[in-house]
Amino acid sequence: MTTTTRTLAVPGGRLYYEVRGTGPLLLLAASPMGADVFAPMADALANRYTVVTHDPRGIGRSRLDDPAQDSTPDLRADDVAALLDELEADSADMFGTSGGALTGLALAVRQPGRLRTLVAHEPPLLRLLPDATAQLAAVEDAVEAFHRDGLGAAWQRFMEQAGYDAEHPGEDAGEYEPSEQDLADGTRFFGHELWHTTSYLLDIAALAAGPVRVVIGLGVESHKLLTCRTSVALAEELGATPADYPGEHTGFLDHPAAFAEALHAELDRRPWTRGSS
Repeated sequence: MTTTTRTLAVPGGRLYYEVRGTGPLLLLAASPMGADVFAPMADALANRYTVVTHDPRGIGRSRLDDPAQDSTPDLRADDVAALLDELEADSADMFGTSGGALTGLALAVRQPGRLRTLVAHEPPLLRLLPDATAQLAAVEDAVEAFHRDGLGAAWQRFMEQAGYDAEHPGEDAGEYEPSEQDLADGTRFFGHELWHTTSYLLDIAALAAGPVRVVIGLGVESHKLLTCRTSVALAEELGATPADYPGEHTGFLDHPAAFAEALHAELDRRPWTRGSS
């Protein structure tokens, strides 16, 4: 599969993105994870879609003029809109996961005509939870731990809040040696992104009133995770039921072929009108 790599000037920086395949335009977005995590799933989808992935601003190969600039869902949504402009596309379908789901939700509110279907997979909208105050305080604790004790302490707090236990694969420092880029991305995540993503206040009324078909995706193995609670809460606000997807929070990476088929099945449900299931 041929992948074309490009960069795009955006306000305050330069965005790295990749294009593969042919067919209707489909954007895949995460945050803070970049384009690389989507490569297996994007390859599986590229025989049916023109798949576009990117590194969010300040992450990976996307550079900022001011490295201290914070990353918000609204800024990242504007970047996605700029990508659509660059590709001369009026609209696209979008799959966003974790912070990337918030990117898509922000775009659906800010520029609703740019998206057709948005699959928002496990969006960490902590303000929707009954214990939002405590959850946001835990985020602040992780950020403070980062500034005080470093990345390791911050990741430990983050993973515990997310719902992973101490034995979660990959968290044993003896099994995983972070690269220089991993360290840079983690530093940016805790220093300039985590709080602004998890504390985001979504305009649910505007989202519900808009033209975008919004599907809330939830991993079938995510029942113990905090993002299960936030996904169910958003679906309830929209009067919907979350759609099942393989695996847990990183199911798109752990089960790329099965996840691609589930996503294609969702996008292939045409025509769609508000009020349909």
